[in-house]
Amino acid sequence: MLKSRRGLLAAGISAVVIGTIGVVSTLNAGAEEIPESPAPAAAPIEAEEPAPTPPARLPWGAEPEDIQTGRDGASSGSLKASGLDAAAPDATGEEAGESYAPKGRTSRNGSLRREKTDVVPPAPPGINAKAAANADVNFHYNVASQDAVTQGTYANLTIHKPTLAKNDFHTLAELAVVSSKDKIDQVVEVGWTVDRVVNGDDDPHLFVYSWVDNVPQCYNGCGYEQYSKNIRPGDTLPLDTTKRFGIEFHDNAWWIAYDSEWVGYFPAKHWTVDFSKTTLVKVFGEVAADNGEPCTQMGNGTTGTIENAAAARIGSISLIGTTATVDPTFYTVGSPSYKLTKLSARTFRYGGGPDLTQRPSCKTS
Repeated sequence: MLKSRRGLLAAGISAVVIGTIGVVSTLNAGAEEIPESPAPAAAPIEAEEPAPTPPARLPWGAEPEDIQTGRDGASSGSLKASGLDAAAPDATGEEAGESYAPKGRTSRNGSLRREKTDVVPPAPPGINAKAAANADVNFHYNVASQDAVTQGTYANLTIHKPTLAKNDFHTLAELAVVSSKDKIDQVVEVGWTVDRVVNGDDDPHLFVYSWVDNVPQCYNGCGYEQYSKNIRPGDTLPLDTTKRFGIEFHDNAWWIAYDSEWVGYFPAKHWTVDFSKTTLVKVFGEVAADNGEPCTQMGNGTTGTIENAAAARIGSISLIGTTATVDPTFYTVGSPSYKLTKLSARTFRYGGGPDLTQRPSCKTS
């Protein structure tokens, strides 16, 4: 903020100068007799920092192509039926903005299993909303995690519409790249989420997220910069399809890829420390619930066991910019309702949820 300052002399204003030879009056001096103050030097114009550019090829090696988009406000089911890749979330064409809501995190040092929130999940019609007064959020995970110094990661995620209980916050699947030092994590995330707080409906939507020094930022903003003209975080994604998601560091930014396009990026200046490589890569399913035995489904609600070929899947996990072999550790945190089955080092089934017919206390609508 600039503060204005007034000069001490102006035309027609008297001043008295006392010197070693006496007093000299300048009463009624003309403006031309008062020396002008030197003009302030013009502030140097700083050159605008050029925006980063994405890699010429997507993380999986393909050249970028425009995705096929549906009408604004199209549902995930209609996108699937039409063979389309995404749609703006609002029928008016309004873009989704940044949103603050609970977000879990897993790291080398453990998982964020519980936190407090004042966010209230919006209740479906006819249901009284639960009051939030510093309420608990309980996080549950099916995870594949690997220590690795990389420039990023990518994987294939099946996209679904799992049932989200009325008092729960979200159910999602994602990739995360992490730089961890002295138990302080810097993180970039991308995936799909069913989250009424963030998106306002029960469809799966694209999301991005970041953490700075272990501090959560916000969904779909807070330092994120848009690049694509076709798709952006918050857009609705097609139901029961498989899409590639990726994160790659290039030209001083962490770039987000979805399907056949670069979506946008988090510039490196978003962090106050050097975050240009990972020390940890993770892919996982996550549920944020209001208790330890959630009524919400993960994945597609089918238990991720070896027998259930229809269960949600994360596959073709790959590391970028390294010769390291993909060799993650697979594990589950939280409710035993969610199960994970390793099919190979790069692919696993995951998810599940309670048998809603046997849990009358689970009110989902």
